[in-house]
Amino acid sequence: KKKFRVGQVRDTIAAVLKEKLKGLVYDPETSPGVARDLADSIKSDLKDLEFERYKLVVQVVIGEVRGQSMQMASRCFWDLETDDYAEATYNDGNVFGVGVVFGMFLL
Repeated sequence: KKKFRVGQVRDTIAAVLKEKLKGLVYDPETSPGVARDLADSIKSDLKDLEFERYKLVVQVVIGEVRGQSMQMASRCFWDLETDDYAEATYNDGNVFGVGVVFGMFLL
């Protein structure tokens, strides 16, 4: 079986965030749609990695850089032998993005 590979998933997240957010001007009206599009793009690109029997959950947060801080936390019940997660961030000084993918093996 093809296991969840954190490094490849992290690289995929980072590439999508950079491609889609580079040069973007933050707009609070359109940002929910941008976040959904980012999550869909990440999920679509991960399908090419062909993880067998894995449920993937993709979470994306974007915002405008204005000197603020942001904290994220997640907790999951999962199997330490098979389940894992990967994350990547993007920040160009104007817009930031955080992408997290959880991979849970289906029994």
